[in-house]
Amino acid sequence: MKFTLSWLKEHLDTDASLEEIVERLTMIGLEVEEVTNRADRLKPFKIAKVLEAEQHPNADRLRVLKVDTGQGEPVQIVCGAPNARAGLVGVLGKPGDHIPGLDITLSVGKIRDVESFGMMCSERELELSDEHDGIIDLPEDAPVGVNFAKWAGLDEPVIEIGLTPNRPDCTGVYGIARDLAAAGLGKLKERSHEQIRGNYPCPVSVSLDFGDTRPMCKAFGLRMVKGIKNGPSPKWLQDRLTAIGLRPINILVDITNYLTFDQGRPLHVFDADKVHGNLVVRRGRAGEGIDGLNGKSYELDDTVCVIADDNGIESLGGILGGEPSGCTEDTVNVLIESALWEEDDIAATGRKLGVNTDARYRFERGVDPDYMMPGLEYATRLVLDLCGGEPSETTQAGRVPDSSNIIDFPYSEIRRLSGVEVSQAEANLTLKSLGFWISGSGDTVKVAAPSWRPDIEGKADLVEEVVRILGLDRVPLTPLPRTGTVGQKVLTTGQIRRNRTRRALATRGFNEAVTWSFISKPQAELFGGGNAALELANPISPEMSDMRPSLLPGLLSAAQRNADRGFGDVALFEVGQVFQDDTPEGQKMVAAGVRRGTAKLQGASRHWSGSSTGVDVYDAKADAEAALAAIGAPVEKLQVHTDAPGTFHPGRSGCLKLGPKNALAVFGEIHPRTLADLDLEGPLVAFEIYLDALPQPKTKGGRSKGALNASHLMPVRRDFAFLVGKDVKAEVLLKAARGAEKTLIADVTLFDIYVGQGVPDDQKSVAIDVLLQPRQKTLTDEEIDAVAKKIIANVEKATGGTLRG
Repeated sequence: MKFTLSWLKEHLDTDASLEEIVERLTMIGLEVEEVTNRADRLKPFKIAKVLEAEQHPNADRLRVLKVDTGQGEPVQIVCGAPNARAGLVGVLGKPGDHIPGLDITLSVGKIRDVESFGMMCSERELELSDEHDGIIDLPEDAPVGVNFAKWAGLDEPVIEIGLTPNRPDCTGVYGIARDLAAAGLGKLKERSHEQIRGNYPCPVSVSLDFGDTRPMCKAFGLRMVKGIKNGPSPKWLQDRLTAIGLRPINILVDITNYLTFDQGRPLHVFDADKVHGNLVVRRGRAGEGIDGLNGKSYELDDTVCVIADDNGIESLGGILGGEPSGCTEDTVNVLIESALWEEDDIAATGRKLGVNTDARYRFERGVDPDYMMPGLEYATRLVLDLCGGEPSETTQAGRVPDSSNIIDFPYSEIRRLSGVEVSQAEANLTLKSLGFWISGSGDTVKVAAPSWRPDIEGKADLVEEVVRILGLDRVPLTPLPRTGTVGQKVLTTGQIRRNRTRRALATRGFNEAVTWSFISKPQAELFGGGNAALELANPISPEMSDMRPSLLPGLLSAAQRNADRGFGDVALFEVGQVFQDDTPEGQKMVAAGVRRGTAKLQGASRHWSGSSTGVDVYDAKADAEAALAAIGAPVEKLQVHTDAPGTFHPGRSGCLKLGPKNALAVFGEIHPRTLADLDLEGPLVAFEIYLDALPQPKTKGGRSKGALNASHLMPVRRDFAFLVGKDVKAEVLLKAARGAEKTLIADVTLFDIYVGQGVPDDQKSVAIDVLLQPRQKTLTDEEIDAVAKKIIANVEKATGGTLRG
């Protein structure tokens, strides 16, 4: 929200300095973000007069000017503006001056062999407006040699405040002045509530037609003014709008913009001669569209509120006017509209159509309902004063809702909630200065919130109003009590796991990345997502249309972008959320990593001792196991399965499971088809760890570590080779061998798979190494043989294989 100091003082009678006003605004919760003064950047520019204008000898569209600067001899300027002429009074930029609109610094130069000592400036070049068809043309009596900004009244500060969504009352300068007056920084000048007498009934009626559906408009006021004369706005109005960054258009449009920022009351003006029949406020229909005043076209449906006549759509209700009924300099008769719209519908429509306007900004926050008709009267008065004309009577559809809100307010709440000691008289004076009504006496009174404060709901809000106006510096400093002991663990299990995962992967040479939670629909479908529930209603771009089902698309793309810039050997990881559906249970926490090129654990790129090989499936498996070990997963009990997702290479990937169903991680090389679909270049390996799938740790009775279970007896190793079918998975055989004698078998390792001579065509030879670790005594040959028989029996039962002879 921007406004000038003089604009503020039109509503606030105060002698306070700019510094005092800025400080008080921040103290009462209207934080000042910036204070600018256009005079600072326009300081070098002076008013100058063209004495002579002759045709350039070498260019048909250029003129050579002799310009009186008011400071010595005239200077020569080469100018191409069509309105450059003798006698013109304009604004001169001299060598060394910076032109803000062009972002250049002037110097002496030659234009078609004629020297030019500066330039005559246009409004766009000085960032005064978008006008650039000619140089600035000032009145003949403008004083030559005087600073242009000071003469034009542009030497006043512009204040910009950051508003929170709960303060719609301060979207107008009048509301800001009211808060400052309540804070003791001056006296509020009451605004006029003059009612304009209509000379005839309004010939255009308005109706709200929403049928059986929920109304999107609460009330609608309308009035005609005929016989007006539109044109450029007076200088005071143009300067006011220009100062806050708005471009003056014509009187009618400028009046609506002025009231939007002055009173926080957006309005709209129709060219009455372009409106056919009566106005109807209704829902849009499929197939309808509108050409907006912003030069863009929009397709509508029944979720959008529109204003229509017999010819079709004339306006997007509360957001944007339509080009067909827009006002021009030829407009003679106008319809002035002031309405109340449903806040949620305004916000939804604006987001859906991508329209951001000053009207939407205010209506979606909630404007003062009781000022709907007074705002219409104020707009009528400005139209009559600046354009003339004859007003009609007002007509209204709908009903202004009752905004009254009576709150029982115990004064003791101020002390209880804020710690500030405030007398009843002081609290009453503060609330009344903000527009609140107080009834009753004693320790508890009834307080009515004003219509322009929809954010006031209960007594805590009243306490906040009193404290912010009196000053937050009155809140006493109260130290927190010291606790006698160190607090218990404050991080959740999930937070601890995420931190340990990050640390483990960082120690293995990974760099952490943060990628978008949104990916394109083809990428989402490639990684198992793409369902309609996870499509964004208003995506940033087509490449960010769906919530990600995996972290890998973002990491793989990031690795490729690094490679495209010459950094092909990268290792990236990310810890974040993925989305399987739109339920809370479908939102999972995952850790993922990718390695590219030669980015192996022992180092990347070429070396004198030998070139590094490319990353492979074993690098990804080692990364996944290291991260799982860091978060407490029983890595020694994990089984490797081959059912990795289709985005991985089918023969060079795996899935780490705890039991037959609980998958903790997937790893492997990326499938060549996936590389092609994502336009990636390999080699690329990746892994993904499902942090939520790991069982919660068991609660321990104390902090002491368990006893070291190390045997002093020598272990025994035995090798077994089995003939099994080619379709038998190795993990089935390993699991059967481990389960033969759990008290003695410490580890089972697969060390050979053979297919060829001596082995039937439909079978393969699988060799395993079994480690037996006795705990009580040294094993005898008979005990070792007994365990071996159990291993053979278990494997034969589980796989149907036989011991190879």
